Amino acid sequence: MSIRIKPLSGFPEFLPAGRLAEQAVQDVLREVFELHGFAPIETRAVETMDSLTRKGEITKEVYVVRRLHAEDGAGDQLGLHFDLTVPFARYVTENAGHLAFPFRRYQIQKVWRGERPQEGRYREFVQADIDIVGENTLAAHHDVEVALVMLEVFERLHTQFGLPPVVMHVNNRLLAEGFYRGLGVEDHLAVLQRVDKLDKIGPAAVAGLLVEELGLTPEQAQACLDLATIQSADTSFVDRVRALGVSHPLLDEGLDALAAVVEAASAVVPGRLIADLKIARGLDYYTGTVYETEMEGFASLGSICSGGRYDSLATDGKRTWPGVGISIGLSRILTPLIGKGEFTASRSVPTCVLVAVDTEETRASSLDIAARLRARGIPAEVAPKADKYGRQIRYADRRGIPYVWFGASVKDIRSGDQADADPDTWMPPTDDLHPTVSYTAS
Repeated sequence: MSIRIKPLSGFPEFLPAGRLAEQAVQDVLREVFELHGFAPIETRAVETMDSLTRKGEITKEVYVVRRLHAEDGAGDQLGLHFDLTVPFARYVTENAGHLAFPFRRYQIQKVWRGERPQEGRYREFVQADIDIVGENTLAAHHDVEVALVMLEVFERLHTQFGLPPVVMHVNNRLLAEGFYRGLGVEDHLAVLQRVDKLDKIGPAAVAGLLVEELGLTPEQAQACLDLATIQSADTSFVDRVRALGVSHPLLDEGLDALAAVVEAASAVVPGRLIADLKIARGLDYYTGTVYETEMEGFASLGSICSGGRYDSLATDGKRTWPGVGISIGLSRILTPLIGKGEFTASRSVPTCVLVAVDTEETRASSLDIAARLRARGIPAEVAPKADKYGRQIRYADRRGIPYVWFGASVKDIRSGDQADADPDTWMPPTDDLHPTVSYTAS
C-alpha cells in the first residue's frame, strides 16, 4: 500500500545543494563572530512557559511541549523557545559564576513560533544571535559594536556570495519614551506597540489606534506620527526632533545615545546605518537602542536582522545583567532564495573526485587512492560498484562530481581532459575543491 505524505507548511527543508548554501552562510557568520571574540553556545530547545511569556505579547505563538499521556497540570509546563534571547537570559543567570563579563556570545540555532506560514515567516527557522552582556552595567559603546559586527557579516555575504546589501535602521526606546512623556502620554509601551504597526497598516490607521484605543488627542497622535517619519543617515535627526517642540530628560538621553551610534557607524560603514524614528520593536524587554535591517530589493521580507539594548532582562534579584544583541533571521533570508534556485551551491555533493573501480577485486586500490586524496584535504569517494567506465562517469555527472580518477590518471568530465596524476601531489583548481555558493537574481 502506497503512503501519501502530506507536507507540513512552515517547516522548511532543503535539498543538499540548498543545505550546502545555508552551511556556507553559517560558516561566514561563525568566522566573523569569532574574529570579534564572540564565544559559541547552544541552549536547550525548551523553556518554562513562565519564562517564555514573562515579557512581551507572544503567548499565542508559543508551542507547548508535554508528554502524550501526561496528567493535566503535572510538572512544569514547557514550550519551545520562540527566540534565542529569552533562553540566553536564563543561561546567563544560571551560569554567571562561570562567565567572565562582559560576556560575548554567539548562537546559531533553530527556534519555533506558531505563526501563519508565508514567505519569510516560518514555524521552524534558524536564527543567528550575538549578544554582549555585562554585570550590573554595560558600556554604551557596545551598542555600536554589535551593529558594526552584523553589518560586517552582511558585507561579507554581499562580496563573497553576491547577496544584496542591507541597510540597518536604528532608533532608541528612551528617545521615544521621553518624547511620549513630554507629550503627556504615560503608557509609552502601548504607544510603541501601535507605532510598530506603521509599515503594516499605515499612518491613518495607527493614528486611529492611538486615539480610539489609548485615548490620545488627535494632536498627540499627530506628534507621534511626526516623530516616526524622521529618518537620516547622519545626526541631523536631532535638530528635526527638537523642532517638534517636545522636551523631556529621557528624550535628551535618547537623542544623545542614538546620535553616538549613528555618528560612529557612519565613519565606518557610511550609508549602511540610518536613524529611523519609527523603529519600535514590539517586545517589552528592549530599553535603549533598537535595530531593524532590510535587504535591498526584498522589502516584502520585512526586517531580516533585529535586536536592541535590554537593561533588565536577566536578574537574580541581587545582580542584573544588562546586554545588547542583534539577531539575523537566517531562514527568513535564505529559504525564499534557495526555494527559487536563486541561491545555491555549484554541486549537490561535497565530493570533488570519484575514484573509479575496475573490478571488485581491485576495490582496495581505489580505496587507497581516495584515502590519499582525503589526507590532503581533497573530498573523494569511491564508486559504489565496478562498472563500465562510461556508467561510472555518468554516475559522477548526475551527482555533480567534476573529476573521475582512473588508476594513474584523472579526468575532468566537464571538458573531457584527462592527464596522468599522482594522488600524493595532484590538486584540483581552487574553485573545484569545494562547492561554490552564489546568488543569481531571477
